[in-house]
Amino acid sequence: MKIVIVGGVAAGMSAASKIRRTDENAEVVVYEKGQFLSYGACGLPYYVSGANEDYRKLIARTKEQFERMGIRAHTRHEVLKVVPSAKQVMVKNLETGKVFLERYDRLMIATGSRPVIPPVKGRELSGVHVLKSLEDGIALKSAAQDASVRDVVIIGGGYIGIETAEAMVALGKRVRVIEMGDRILRTFEPEMTERAERELRDHDVALQLGERVEEITGSAGKVSGVRTDKGTYPADLVLMSVGMRPATDFLKDTGIQLAANGAIVIDREMRTSVPDIYAAGDCAVVYSRVAEENTYIPLGTTANKMGRLAGVNLLGGRKKFIGTLGSAAIKVFDLEMARTGLSEEEAKALAIDYGTTIVTAYDHPAYYPDPTEIVLKLIHEKKTGVLLGAQGVGRKGVVLRIDVFAVAIHNRMTAHEMGMVDLCYAPPFAGVWDAVHIACNAVKQG
Repeated sequence: MKIVIVGGVAAGMSAASKIRRTDENAEVVVYEKGQFLSYGACGLPYYVSGANEDYRKLIARTKEQFERMGIRAHTRHEVLKVVPSAKQVMVKNLETGKVFLERYDRLMIATGSRPVIPPVKGRELSGVHVLKSLEDGIALKSAAQDASVRDVVIIGGGYIGIETAEAMVALGKRVRVIEMGDRILRTFEPEMTERAERELRDHDVALQLGERVEEITGSAGKVSGVRTDKGTYPADLVLMSVGMRPATDFLKDTGIQLAANGAIVIDREMRTSVPDIYAAGDCAVVYSRVAEENTYIPLGTTANKMGRLAGVNLLGGRKKFIGTLGSAAIKVFDLEMARTGLSEEEAKALAIDYGTTIVTAYDHPAYYPDPTEIVLKLIHEKKTGVLLGAQGVGRKGVVLRIDVFAVAIHNRMTAHEMGMVDLCYAPPFAGVWDAVHIACNAVKQG
């Protein structure tokens, strides 16, 4: 059995490792366009900021370590085309320019996503960056260390943009975030994002909301500013972080079914519409456990789980993915924000008869020093009280509480059940009625 894997970061190397652990006789060949394998891309902003000074700490396993496991891993190799009828891929060695064909018995596509680059004038100027790959992180960190870089403009107020804004503040830069929407971090509820916006402004990050970038200006080939429909701002460095798109352009005319956004359509066993071809990670759709349908949620946690299952199924297994909740978290200076399950907007789009509950509680009792507020918002079925989604924001203790809600939503628990769950109590950590209990007991159903 010869298995070729296209893409060697999260899902791809999870699959390769699982295959090797399961069947030592299987031939595993990996082609990765970039220079590095199996790294934690979510750690890139913290490498840029200097919280981690060594990019090698982001790498889970090196190419040499995978090769010692018996996995033939080729970096700087791009798969240009898939030919299902011949069970071949066309590969280009980016170092030598050589193009060749590789045969497979089974194929896995794990090419992830690529940054969206809006077609604005000036996007090709020196000093304009994206942050997706480890190579991007190394380049951005190097550029930011230049003492002449004082004004940093970040285009896009999503996870990467906001985390990089904090990183640039840590490096002593003047930072501005331009967001076309009316608020940042749109996967969070407005009650959460308004606190995040306040936190950013309190740390001198300028927020230009509801502005559309029209041009990146510069002279002598180097960036000097950003012009929007409402103003012009100085910039020595620009980060484009307006979103990600599945990296699937090379699959055109293969017969592999793609979603409207280009993501590969797969079933819960990671199978595509073409026999013997599987896919996983940010290049593919994923099954939502709470919405009970496929959706596009590009997350490293989900990619690793999907890759592991793909590794089993590429060898003939029939393991089904239990589904994702889209659980995610972000640090915004001194704030924690986390979410899981459906947002109110998503529940509305699914025509669910839902209710919402918002409470403000504390991470621990007032009789122990330094209690801090936690704001929780729950989305639940109106009639049954079954929990559908939860979000939170606060100074501490938020993320692990949303993890508790993730378990509850995964198991379709009601707010009433969660309101009586036996959680730990000790004054340094929580009250006898935890913030989780308080929020769930405030839910009104019927």
